[in-house]
Amino acid sequence: MRQTFSLEGQYVNIQERTICPCRMKVNEGKIQQVIEISKAPDIFIMPGFIDAHVHIESSLLVPAEFARMAVVHGTVATVSDPHEIANVCGMKGVDFMIRSGRKVNFKFYFGAPSCVPATPFETSGAIINAQDIAQLLKREEIHYLAEMMNWPGVIQGDKGVIEKIRLAQKLGKPIDGHAPGLVGEQALKYAAAGISTDHECFQMEEAIHKINLGMIIAIREGSAAKNFDDLIDLIDHHVDQLMFCSDDKHPDSLIAGHINQLVARAVKKGKDLFDVLKVACLNPIDHYHLQVGRLREGDPADFIMVHDLKDFLINKTYINGELVAENGKTLMKHRPSESINHFVAQPISRKDLELRSLGDKAWVIIARDGQLVTEKAVFDIKCEDGLAIGNSEKDILKIAVINRYDLQPPSIAFIKNFGIQNGAMASSVAHDSHNIIVVGSDDEKMVQAVNLVIENKGGLSAVNINEAKFLPLPIGGLMSGEDGYKITRQYIYLDNMVKDMGSSLQSPYMTLSFMALLVIPEIKLSDKGLFDGKDFKFMDVFTDV
Repeated sequence: MRQTFSLEGQYVNIQERTICPCRMKVNEGKIQQVIEISKAPDIFIMPGFIDAHVHIESSLLVPAEFARMAVVHGTVATVSDPHEIANVCGMKGVDFMIRSGRKVNFKFYFGAPSCVPATPFETSGAIINAQDIAQLLKREEIHYLAEMMNWPGVIQGDKGVIEKIRLAQKLGKPIDGHAPGLVGEQALKYAAAGISTDHECFQMEEAIHKINLGMIIAIREGSAAKNFDDLIDLIDHHVDQLMFCSDDKHPDSLIAGHINQLVARAVKKGKDLFDVLKVACLNPIDHYHLQVGRLREGDPADFIMVHDLKDFLINKTYINGELVAENGKTLMKHRPSESINHFVAQPISRKDLELRSLGDKAWVIIARDGQLVTEKAVFDIKCEDGLAIGNSEKDILKIAVINRYDLQPPSIAFIKNFGIQNGAMASSVAHDSHNIIVVGSDDEKMVQAVNLVIENKGGLSAVNINEAKFLPLPIGGLMSGEDGYKITRQYIYLDNMVKDMGSSLQSPYMTLSFMALLVIPEIKLSDKGLFDGKDFKFMDVFTDV
């Protein structure tokens, strides 16, 4: 790391909304001096990008590896909720993420997971109670109370939920929200309780309603949930109450780009440059009180150099004055990772996936490409010998969730829009409790896919008529400690396998992982049964409707 150096370029001052030629001096990791000069190279110096809400675990990489890939795209910091690994390994999981993040020169700002488990209607690997939250919030590495998914608990004044919120308020730490579709009196009560953000808005009217209640909206564009196009026009009138985030981003998406992509898309849509950069670079600093540089004298030297202010192709990324990426290459070294896990499940048989028919009609989960929300509909179900089976010709497939923390029978239902023919896919990444989830055209291949995950104590699998492939995720069944670029290549192979089986989903593994996320309506499947996410109660698979 160079202790003292100077560079010249076009200085992008977001606060003053100006661009001018300058010479910038960096000393001991901080910006010592910025001097306006008469002429400078045509390269733009600007603050780095911040992902305002992300679950690092969804990249399938440990924090140190995520950072190696993110800095290539000009990301210098993330506001990170470690509730995925916390749902598997509890407080030890949060500690793991912090330790991994310390291995690299990157600014991870972790939150205290507020909902572990996310709901009482599923089996998770751990519980984080109010006493645990109190311990976490006192740590200097924990900067906020992470997304409060239990919005019914907030509205109804659940004692445990309110205690967690009060603990954060007492310490002056922000409280993140998670309330998809919540409007009206319920949204008013939610915001009034102290919830300050929401990244789950997928409609303009909902977002404006929450902004009017004083909430900040994080416009999300992840691997499965894509809300940018629906919400970006908010920037025209609400720039001070917006941030950009990815939420969940698989490695194939991360290798292609990060927050820089949203900035480029917004500018190309004609949005004001300085408004867009305020959302991408400064608003998260203000809201979460981050120690990230704004490109002012005395600030940490966290900045990027870009070739132009249209495509935002990153030339160099600096964090604390250290050059960490240059011309599309990471300069961070791979760091070995320890392992942590919680996995009890044993191999299953075809009989375990049999579903006794209780009628010829059933509720079917309708997956939506690019969204976490689902719909429900009633379809005729194919039956043989008294058993309800999938019907790949009509794209009505079996889906199952298997408890990985205890030996229990699988939970089975039906799903539409995965499109798989002659194959199956399975994963131990199934938000938020991360039991094993599988979907496929027939029981035999589903069993094979599940058992690959179980035998390896976590990972992703794909099975077709010719081969069975597996990506190991030994850390909590969620992450690999291997080189991120290697894991990306393996993930892309599996992704292509599933698409070759007939799936037209942009990100089938990411979509599959959210089919067990009960806090996102309309219906999902947990290890305990089919769940109505609007009424927050279980429902029967078969129906007379």
